[in-house]
Amino acid sequence: MDSVKIKDKCFRVSIHETEIKRRVKEVAEQINKDMEGKNPLFLCVLNGSFIFAADLLREITIPCNISFVKLASYQGTTSTGKVKEVIGLNEDLSGRTIVIVEDIVDTGRTMRQMIESLGTRNPASVHICTLFVKPTKLEEPLDIDYAAFSIPDDFIVGYGLDYDQEGRGLKHVYTIVSDK
Repeated sequence: MDSVKIKDKCFRVSIHETEIKRRVKEVAEQINKDMEGKNPLFLCVLNGSFIFAADLLREITIPCNISFVKLASYQGTTSTGKVKEVIGLNEDLSGRTIVIVEDIVDTGRTMRQMIESLGTRNPASVHICTLFVKPTKLEEPLDIDYAAFSIPDDFIVGYGLDYDQEGRGLKHVYTIVSDK
């Protein structure tokens, strides 16, 4: 499908599944190299990162652990500007190498809040791994260690990303083209 309609919006394919899988594998290879001997905890941000996290972890060959946290800051196609932690962490992070796995970093507010929250739990280090980053939209200074794609400030769906909870299961990534 080159285009899809979700609710009141039309989207067209912007990144094909094969390109996504290729980049996820490349990111995983870099993490395997950088994190060798560290046994990192991959902390996946739900809901959007679940497909990315699953594909990424299938390519990770080093010993590691995985956990999940749920944060919310979007309503429809725009950020509310407020981040609310929905499901927290129970793991002891003291001395651990943490890799936050996120679907998309746009303003950076969610990531900044998460890093600050994790910092109070004494990890050895915290690294950011994101499928997408929107550099022109960043408002917070962040060191993003691993980014599969740098994209323009467009609204996208598919491969875990949604529009009002729909479209997450699409294999490709689609960019909004119209509101009708």
